[in-house]
Formats: sequence, C-alpha cells, structure tokens
Amino acid sequence: MKVLVVGGGGREHALCWKLARSPRVERIYCAPGNAGIAAEEKCECVPLDPFDFEALSRFAKEKGVDFTVVGPEDPLARGLSDHFAKEGLKVFGPSAAAARIEASKVFTKELLAQYGIPTAAFEVFDDPEAAKRYIEKKGIPIVVKADGLAAGKGVVVARSLEEAFSAVDRIMVERVFGEAGARVVIEECLCGEEASFMVLTDGETVLPLPSSQDHKPLLDGDRGPNTGGMGAYSPAPVVTEALAEEIMEGIMKPTIRALAQEGAPYFGVLYAGLMIVKGRPYVLEFNCRFGDPEAQPVLMRLETDLAELIEAAFSGRLAECEVRVRPEAAVCVVMASGGYPGRYEKGKLIAGIEEAERIPGVKVFHAGTTRKDGRLVTSGGRVLGVTALAEDIPQAMRKAYQAVERIHFEGVHFRRDIGAKALRHLPPRVGIIVGSRSDLSGVKEAERILSEFAVPYEVEVASAHRSPEKVRRYAEEARERGIRVIIAGAGLSAHLPGVVAAHTTVPVIGVPVAAGPLNGLDALLSMVQMPRGVPVATVGIGNFVNAALLAVEILALSEESLRERLAAYRQRLASG
Repeated sequence: MKVLVVGGGGREHALCWKLARSPRVERIYCAPGNAGIAAEEKCECVPLDPFDFEALSRFAKEKGVDFTVVGPEDPLARGLSDHFAKEGLKVFGPSAAAARIEASKVFTKELLAQYGIPTAAFEVFDDPEAAKRYIEKKGIPIVVKADGLAAGKGVVVARSLEEAFSAVDRIMVERVFGEAGARVVIEECLCGEEASFMVLTDGETVLPLPSSQDHKPLLDGDRGPNTGGMGAYSPAPVVTEALAEEIMEGIMKPTIRALAQEGAPYFGVLYAGLMIVKGRPYVLEFNCRFGDPEAQPVLMRLETDLAELIEAAFSGRLAECEVRVRPEAAVCVVMASGGYPGRYEKGKLIAGIEEAERIPGVKVFHAGTTRKDGRLVTSGGRVLGVTALAEDIPQAMRKAYQAVERIHFEGVHFRRDIGAKALRHLPPRVGIIVGSRSDLSGVKEAERILSEFAVPYEVEVASAHRSPEKVRRYAEEARERGIRVIIAGAGLSAHLPGVVAAHTTVPVIGVPVAAGPLNGLDALLSMVQMPRGVPVATVGIGNFVNAALLAVEILALSEESLRERLAAYRQRLASG
C-alpha cells in the first residue's frame, strides 16, 4: 500500500511515523514534509505545494497512491478532497462543505445552536462598532473570534474592555487575518478546564480516539498570546469514562448527523475543542483534522493500525473496527523558535535529538526543521514536538522534559508546565496545608515547583486553632491516601506544623509565614523549637519554594526520574 500525506509539520511527522509502522504500508510520500519525516523508514518527502491540487493529484496517480491523508485544515477548506474525488482518488478528510466546521466559526456556532449541541452563548457581527457595543453591554471576560481560519491565533479571551476592543479592531479593521476577519463571533467566556476529543468517522460510524489536552498560550500558567499549541498530553484525566460517553452521545455523534442533514456528510477526523464546566462538556471549536500537537501523544498511544482504520472507513467497515489504546500516558512538549508566535529567525543549528531519543519511550517529532549544507536547522516557529510515553502522566512529563534538556538551538523557547493540569486529577503525593486563605498567595510558588517536577499535590486550608479536628484527620489519613510529604505553612504562634507532625509519620516541612508585628520571626522560632519526637523540617520565612524542593528531594529518594529532573534543575541554576 502507498500513502500520500499532505503537510509538513509535527502532526504530519506523527502521521507518517504511525502509518510507517503498519505492515500493510510499503511507501509513504509526504508533501512537502520536513527533515524528520525524510529520515523515517518507508518515507519520502516530495517538494509539492499543499495547495497545488493538480500537481498533488497527478503525483498520486503516477505513484499509484492508495489513499491520501491531509494534515492541515487550509487545503481541506479549499476543496482538496473534492478535487481528488473528481480525479477518482481517495482522501481521508472532509469535503470543503463539511470542512466549514473549522473554516467558519459562524457556520459552526449556528449549526450547534440549531441542533441543540451544547456551546457558549454567542452573537455574530460584521460591523466592528456594533460588536463593541455588544461587548460593552455584556461585560468582560468575553471571547472574540475571527470567523475564518487564522492558524489557531484568531481567538482572544479578553479580560478587559480595552483588550476586547483591540481584538475587534485587529480582526475586523486592520484585517490581520485577511478575509477571515470579515465577521466575528462574540462569545460568552466559559470557565472550566479544556480538553481535546477526536473521532474517526465514515459519516455514520463514529470511533473515539484517546482524549488529550492542548496548551495554546505561549507561557507557563496559560499566559501570553495564543499559539498553534505549545504541548499536549494524553489521556486527559478530566475526561472520565462517563464524560467521554456524554461527549460522544451529546456532541460528536449529533454533530456528524447534523452535518449530514445539512447536505455536508463528514468523512475523516473530527476534532472537538471542549470546555468542561462543572462536569459538563461544551464545544469551543471544531477542527476538520488531527490536532497539532495533540496528534503526537495520541498517535503514540494508539495501538490499532491506523492504516487499517482508514482502509475500513473507505470500505464501509469502520463499524467492525476497535480502537485499541496503550495504557501508558504520553506527553508532548513543543520546542519553539525565539520570537514565536511573532517574528522569528530561521536557520538555527539543532543539536541533541539523537541523545534525547536514546531515552526509552521518547520520540522527537519534527515540525519546523530542514537540512542546510547537511546540518539540521530550524525552519519554522514550532520546531520540535518532544514526546514521551511512560507509565503515567507524571513519569511521562519527567521523561519528556529530560529529553528536552538534551536538545539545544539558539533562542529556544518551551513551556515548563505541559501536563501540570492533569496533576490536579491524580492522587496527591504532596499535601500543602495552610492555616488561612490569606496564606495561599505564597503557596503558588510551591505549586509552580511541584508542577515543574510533575509531582501531584493538593492544597488544603485548616487552622490548628479554628478547625483542629480537621487538621488531625488530615494528618492521620495522609499516608493512607498516598501523601508522602506534607508542607505546612503558618504565621504567628505557628502551631499548625507541630499539630500535623504529632498526628502523622509522614515527613512534615514547616514554612513560617510573614505575619503580625514580628513579620514571621515568631513563627520561625516556634517551628524550630518543636519538642523532641515531633520533627518539623523548617525553611526560611515565606520560602515555599525551598519547601517544595525539599519535598521533591524526599520523593526522589525512591524515584529515579525525579533524581534526574533534580540534577537538570541544579545544572540550570548553575548556568544562570
């Protein structure tokens, strides 16, 4: 079997890699591909423009291609599948009419509203001043979306009126996305946790792929401008088995049926970007193709032969297929060029990929790479997708970042918290307890450190004086619940760490909180003078960072992956 893959990013590398693992596939052509794809077994890159449909179809006929898989949305939205169909060629991807599910936010929102599929409340505008009046009336936060395709960057979650008005002006007046900004969708801002959900469909049968979660913002903590995606992980613990069923029955299947009723039957991969609000799923967006970078961890976990699934879709046998998934978790960290998603330089020498891939379970998918004078260099904004497969999400996170530390190119940027949201859904290894909600601001630094080291944790507020029974129960039950270290923060008389330590054999780290006229000195003296037999390891006043690092070091005594991450952390500190 011969396959043509259209596109040249990390998603396409993952598709080529997965398809090449099929014993049924003898050759894969990728147009235009990248340096990583060119190095894969069975793969050959061909210098064809994804928008030159004539050249692509001619090539497919000449090479006897059995089917084509389209990675990016633009060629699908412009009718690549329709053109190939007229030429008698098979494409695993929707028609231009069905691809409107991604190509037009207005089309999608109106379709969802018409068929009662859960999504945020919205209005559509073709006049910027009318859009601004509506925003002023509704208030913030609010979401501004360009109607058309904008490479994943046409959505602004505005936290102020100024930001919302600026988004309207950039999209509709300055036309930074061209005709994609002729109309905007102004949408209610849903608060919850995002998840990605992809299915394979032949228009009737709908098979779910593993859940995942993308990270669009550029910076840690979901700050900064939106990007094409800075990383992803699979599975997404927020998508429970029951919720996955609700997504299938309440969103994915009804959407496929709705498109068919509108005269646009859907064939290929349908991706739903969801917001989970109080346990219920709402559609944020649909994509008409595999997500990028979600495809990387999802395809790492997919056990079923992808080529067989696609063949079954073409032959009407998809209902007979089973999607088998590996039990391990996968995490993908995107390494990007400095300046991305704005202007960035190309041609930076890349080193360390071979060393990174020596780590068992690690695969480095290329996104923006090429070879120049025989050397591997950057050629795009998103350069690499470093993907790791491991027993669970924390171990996959550590393994992925261990691999990232081995790769270097000038100006490299990556987020250090890919997968951190998943930690909230996992049994905690570290418990953080403070006596008052006013102490929570300092706790954020400990959370940042624990997230960076992929250590699941929880935060509890309980006072040794106001809720002593709650503190006692928390301490006594900690070990049974899997907690291996407790960080206790308190100010003034600082009884909390000692009370906790008196009721548990789990190591307790005390953090004096700056409060009262002595600004934490009294709390420090109280903690370091615990009676014999009630040990509390005490750090400096307000030093939740060192408390978290000490907790990691304690856990690392029995976890090699944590020891390796600590070594990399110390090396980074030493290098400034």
